[in-house]
Amino acid sequence: MRTLYLRIAATFALAFVFSFIAMLVVTAELLGRSTKEYFEGSLKLQLQEARGAYEKGGPSELKSYLDMVDSALKGTRSLTDADGRDLVSGADRSAVRFPQFNFLGLPKSVNGQVTIAKRSADGRFYLIVSAPPPIALSQFTPYFVIIIGLTGVLAWGLSAGIVVPLLKVAGTVEQFGKGDLSARIQMTRQDEIGDVARAFNSMAQRIETLLTAERRLLQDVSHELRSPLARLSFAVELTRTAPDRVVAANRVRREVERLNRLISTLVEMTSAEGDPASRKTERLDLVALAREIIEDCAIEAEARSVAIQVDAPFSLHIVGDPELLRRAIENVLRNAIRFTPNDSQVSVVISETRDLSVIRVGDQGPGVPDEFLLRIFDPFFRVDESRERTGDSVGLGLSIARRAVLLHHGSVVAENAHPGLRVTISIPRVQ
Repeated sequence: MRTLYLRIAATFALAFVFSFIAMLVVTAELLGRSTKEYFEGSLKLQLQEARGAYEKGGPSELKSYLDMVDSALKGTRSLTDADGRDLVSGADRSAVRFPQFNFLGLPKSVNGQVTIAKRSADGRFYLIVSAPPPIALSQFTPYFVIIIGLTGVLAWGLSAGIVVPLLKVAGTVEQFGKGDLSARIQMTRQDEIGDVARAFNSMAQRIETLLTAERRLLQDVSHELRSPLARLSFAVELTRTAPDRVVAANRVRREVERLNRLISTLVEMTSAEGDPASRKTERLDLVALAREIIEDCAIEAEARSVAIQVDAPFSLHIVGDPELLRRAIENVLRNAIRFTPNDSQVSVVISETRDLSVIRVGDQGPGVPDEFLLRIFDPFFRVDESRERTGDSVGLGLSIARRAVLLHHGSVVAENAHPGLRVTISIPRVQ
């Protein structure tokens, strides 16, 4: 980054040097013109008047005229003949009839005085004027200093405006590379640097999602496979020693099926929160989707004489991923069917507000202790550990539902309805 600082500083320095040289040239040209115009405008008239005074009254009349002019205007004036002899004092002024100019095109200044000579039309007389220039280059020095200072401040500000955000981006990237997956670039710039920051944040979010899902999967698998593998190992050992090998083989098959079901559910849960770019959103009818899911679950409900009551509008359109929403609604509905008593009912109510589409699924089961209402959405959490271990559930249905809803920027909450449990899914209507 120091190199970038130097490059920016060098660029500004070169641009300023060229600009400053151009400014000096232009200033010198303007000063030369103004000085020439200042003197030329009055020298011709002064030369005529001085010549007339000399020809009329000699040196004394000339001296009176020159003194009058000197008192009215800045500088001193003298009239010489063609050879440069002062017609009042007789001094030799031939050396100043042809003034020297400096590199800027201005007459050379000696002790703050500029000497200019004006020759008469017939070449017999010269009017020599020594006076301070109307505008000296030194008068511009404060302005030059101000311009240099402002240019330096602007150069520093631009350099800082480019390099400091880049340092911030580099620091966040380094922090992310060291393992802090939550590191993000806090920047509101709308230029190219802001685009880089937003692109990094998007990339970091995707990487964090993928790595978090992978880590969670590994943790969940390592945690949940211990007991099934232990039972499977025990069942395999029984096939060697049990007198009824068919029964032992059936037990092995059941444990294998449980493992297969667990692994499939884990994979499903991980894919629900996988790469956000791989999800396909579309406009869909939430009511039609819910009715398809209810129809799929009808066989399971009928087996336990459970009726599914639906209260929904004709249609309700949202934008989302159909598969993720299907997983969420189906897992919540199957959970309600599983825990509602036989010969009871499960209610599905679909409604909408100004900003949300809402699905409420309620059963008539025993509900959940209030202290567990939040935890039931955690992976592998079971209110009744012994009952769930003997069933088909692996404790991931509601967790999958919550993750699918969160990916739609929605929310899912559970509450006791007395009787039963009511789960409410809220999804923004426009995304």
